[in-house]
Amino acid sequence: MSHLQPRCRRTAIRPPAWLALALAVCLLAAPTPLRAKTPGEVEVGQVLRDATLQGLNGPQRKLSEFRGKPMIINVWASWCGPCRAEMASLERLAWSDAGSHFAIIGISTDDYPQAATAWLKRSNATINHFIDERLLMEHMLGATQLPLTVLVDANGRVLDKVYGAMEWDGAEALRLIAKAFRNRKIAPPR
Repeated sequence: MSHLQPRCRRTAIRPPAWLALALAVCLLAAPTPLRAKTPGEVEVGQVLRDATLQGLNGPQRKLSEFRGKPMIINVWASWCGPCRAEMASLERLAWSDAGSHFAIIGISTDDYPQAATAWLKRSNATINHFIDERLLMEHMLGATQLPLTVLVDANGRVLDKVYGAMEWDGAEALRLIAKAFRNRKIAPPR
């Protein structure tokens, strides 16, 4: 006898069409999708705890060593297409005049550091990248979706979290960064 796929049974109770329409409108009108917090997540407005970051293309560093200058933290994985797509724009941003106003680092959530290192070599990455070996940074930053980019002020306070890929050296992203860091020199000319 062959394996059969289970079939759904029809129910006698069907919701009225207006209820389905109302639910669809509510879902479409929601400003942001609901997202579950990660264990130990630092939310917008809170200060990041210190952590030791294991270097992928440089030495090990403490997160606190980046204090004193605003920072952009990009959380990514080598298997994530949108993460790979936005990486070049982070590199261009780091090398631009605007990039001199803040530090940019990457945190890989890859299970295997070799995969992350291989991707960094193929992409000719120059910004500092670290591996998140024990999910510490993934949980602290709230990386339930990738890519995630976190804007942090000079004192380590989380200013904003951006889920999804963005062209980080583009006009929209530069305005977002300038607003978060309150720096008019970063924003592109209008």
